[in-house]
Amino acid sequence: MSLPQLQRRAVLGAAATLALPAMSAPPADMPHLPWTRQAVIYQVNVRQYSQAGTLAAVQADLRRLRSLGVDILWLMPWQPIGRLKRKGGLGSYYSISDYTAVNPEFGTLAHAKALVAAAHELGFKVILDWVANHTAWDHPWATAHKDWYRLDARGEIYPVTFNAGQPGEEHWDDVVALDYRSEGLRAAMIDAMKFWVREADIDGFRCDVASLVPVDFWVRARRELDAAKPLFMLAESDAVELHTSGAFDMTYSWDLADQVFKKIGKGEAGAPLLKAWLARQPAGYPASAYRMRFTSNHDFNSWHGTDAELYGDAYQALAVLTFTLPGMPLIYNGQESRLTQRLAFFEKDAIAWKNYELSGFYVQLIALKHRHKALAAGQYGAPVRLLDAPADVVAFERRQGADVVRVAVNLSKVPQVFAGRTLPAWGWVIS
Repeated sequence: MSLPQLQRRAVLGAAATLALPAMSAPPADMPHLPWTRQAVIYQVNVRQYSQAGTLAAVQADLRRLRSLGVDILWLMPWQPIGRLKRKGGLGSYYSISDYTAVNPEFGTLAHAKALVAAAHELGFKVILDWVANHTAWDHPWATAHKDWYRLDARGEIYPVTFNAGQPGEEHWDDVVALDYRSEGLRAAMIDAMKFWVREADIDGFRCDVASLVPVDFWVRARRELDAAKPLFMLAESDAVELHTSGAFDMTYSWDLADQVFKKIGKGEAGAPLLKAWLARQPAGYPASAYRMRFTSNHDFNSWHGTDAELYGDAYQALAVLTFTLPGMPLIYNGQESRLTQRLAFFEKDAIAWKNYELSGFYVQLIALKHRHKALAAGQYGAPVRLLDAPADVVAFERRQGADVVRVAVNLSKVPQVFAGRTLPAWGWVIS
């Protein structure tokens, strides 16, 4: 099928194919929950989602999100934010002062439970952002359990620091790092995660800077959490061992976003770069590894730029690829309304929702993802086979039995002819 913005429907002609490198067999113990396999994930920035900036306001918009068709709601941390050494007026979501409470700016525990219950009633799954690497300075653990933190040479807690003593040394001044050599910390962190499964019935976690926390902790956490309720686990990382260990279902595909999409958006590269990326998939990822494909998220939007800044006219063409290449596509809140703001990270800066200009575009892509098993993530979907195409066109097929999806995307500013059809600048056809 083709999307209504370009109103094209065509069957791509038969063409020679280039088989991509075979992926290793999936770990026998790494199946994924059925509801994840053809899912689309949607990130909710509660503070900026509405003028109210509350969980209740998100709940009030669930029916619109249901009509969009998204499946999994990823909620940024809803816990209280530390006040000591806080950044800006409202602080960072990722500076948590209490793992088992709700930020009063967002609402109460009752509001959190009501939001998840309402989402479940409408058929959504809900995952909660989890910050296991560090806490706010004024988290009670910093006083009661100083030994659960990394300490400097003087035996004092200090800010999260990267490349200490080296060029490019970086400090996260508002947070302090936890030390996973402590068995007490490990048990307490898992108990805090279990709290939200038990009290709010959440369906999984998106784990912040997951590769900074020992893999064996995540393996244990996954085992204990799944014993209470089978969950979906997303790591903010691209570390292969988070898959091969069985700890996580999905990791970030930064390579596609950073090394390919951004360069195409800036006009520094085009289809040849994406074709090369497809031909040299990174080694070690099992076939069962879900990779999250995205054009934006809270970090990209706030620190790197809006879709217009990063990709210009290429944006929708690149979004099409996030839905049709292997993996799970992410929509960041506001993208369906062509978000043109870099949302402030530490202050109130509500999304200007305007007229939901791209809702139809996303509805069609989401329906395509749901309808075709060939587009499923991980071992459930079909691999990519590149089709012969002009240099500026990426064309590929994903075939699973009788289900065949063919995609051609013009990644250039000038029209291109492919399979007897003319693709306009940044145009695409899906059949």
